[in-house]
Amino acid sequence: MNYTDNHANDGIVRIIGVVTIICGAAMFFIAGSSGAMAESGIASVYAYSGTKTASGERANPGGFTAAHRTLAFGTHVRVTNRRNGRSITVRVNDRGPFVRGRVIDITPAAASALGFSGLAPVKLELAQN
Repeated sequence: MNYTDNHANDGIVRIIGVVTIICGAAMFFIAGSSGAMAESGIASVYAYSGTKTASGERANPGGFTAAHRTLAFGTHVRVTNRRNGRSITVRVNDRGPFVRGRVIDITPAAASALGFSGLAPVKLELAQN
């Protein structure tokens, strides 16, 4: 989809992509020629309530894994903390987060590597495996 606006004061210049709403949270996916995906929003730290993830793996708070609503299990995602610029790669092995406005849940170890505990604004990109 391609949207343009000729009104300079509206703040909309050009958007190429798809806006998806899941669980009340809007996500913007930028489509490129290489099939790349980018998504921005809030990351949260996993609260482990069970011993297994949705993929069947044993939960490991010390690993660099994550929960995402739609990405396939095993997908590697580059997560960048927008406050400090730190980036890591995590592997999706669970579903979530199910809280409005959040785009990814990451393990405590991954959050520590990104320099936060709790919530942080992040950018997600598909990583090269």
